[in-house]
Amino acid sequence: MFRFHPSVKWETAYPKQEQIKHEIVSLWNRYELESRTVFDTPVQSVKTNADGKWIINDAESQYGNFDGIIAAVGSCGDPKMPSLPNQETFTGQIYHSSDLDGKDAKGKRVVVIGGGASAIEALEWAVQADAARIDVLSRSDKWVIPRNVFVDVLLACNILGQETRLSWIPEAFLRKLFYRDLEDISPSDKGIFTDTPTVNSQLFQLIRDGKARWLRGDILSIAATGIHFTHRAQGVPKSGPGHEILVEADTIVLATGFTRPSLAFLPRDAFTPPYALPNWYLQVFPPPFPSICATNSTYVNAIGTTGHYHIGIYTRLLLMFLVDPLSRPTCFWMQRWIDMTRLLKRCAPTAALDFFTYSELMYWFVFVVLVNPFRWKWALFVFMGIGQALPMTVVRKEKALKREAQKVK
Repeated sequence: MFRFHPSVKWETAYPKQEQIKHEIVSLWNRYELESRTVFDTPVQSVKTNADGKWIINDAESQYGNFDGIIAAVGSCGDPKMPSLPNQETFTGQIYHSSDLDGKDAKGKRVVVIGGGASAIEALEWAVQADAARIDVLSRSDKWVIPRNVFVDVLLACNILGQETRLSWIPEAFLRKLFYRDLEDISPSDKGIFTDTPTVNSQLFQLIRDGKARWLRGDILSIAATGIHFTHRAQGVPKSGPGHEILVEADTIVLATGFTRPSLAFLPRDAFTPPYALPNWYLQVFPPPFPSICATNSTYVNAIGTTGHYHIGIYTRLLLMFLVDPLSRPTCFWMQRWIDMTRLLKRCAPTAALDFFTYSELMYWFVFVVLVNPFRWKWALFVFMGIGQALPMTVVRKEKALKREAQKVK
């Protein structure tokens, strides 16, 4: 997060949790945000008053009013805790992957249920905890790419943001150079540009070293000492035929993800089909309300976008819309941008805004700035966060000219 902020300096390209938390608190203290922060305040609604200002929870007298709203609820909420068949018969411990701190796995047989990033993190936790055996049970295959900036940038450079006739090339390179002898667990039914890949460089080596097994299949039921599981071959669909086995376990980790935080507090008009989530302007601005920006809250799938410079660009676009009325898009033109994106990606295997790459996102930003001449003066500010004095001077003169014109009328 906050990669866009000039005062935040990360030690590595992939900072750890403690460093991220430290930078968040430091930024909060540096800008004396305590006086502007209200904790323990669930937002139930945001509405506009007679002057077009936003009010929170119908409590204008308590919280005041606002020019814009940034809905930064994210895409991960409460842990998903699915009920497993005959779960009550299991004699060991069952944890969610978000609740592993302080848990003991030394010498135990650990089974991880899930196949995404949380599953790999749980696997690494079990290795570090010196588990006796680790099995990952995944219902489907998910692309894994190396934690390598060069590789990640190359994949994110697909400006079309979708599977193409040439997508088999990076997929083949990944299978031959990264998966290698573990090509059997690579996805056979979906391309790299259809779903968010998991970024990890240690997973396959852990499997090769015999520290873990990665099993594709379906859970049948829970037993006292493990999980009855149908192990499927590559290419066999979910719930298809396979070899039934008992995967023994002392500890089960549910790497089953999180529920998506609700944006139901936003006005109902923001969710009107066919421009409901994630089909918003630049994916984060609801067409009827250019003064709302749902940063990182409407995301579905992408490559190379997590917590990067786009957060700052989105924020500065919102600021531009708020202070410069001539740069502000109307509902009509916001909807036309969505329609255009759907048209350009009509052949994609996913819905137009369900998947995008970082280069496609950058193209979106450049396009929306260039298409409106009144936004040109804001380009340096939008993309780099500098040079706001000149456009603000122009805006003030534009407003003065508008007032003079109204007097003449």
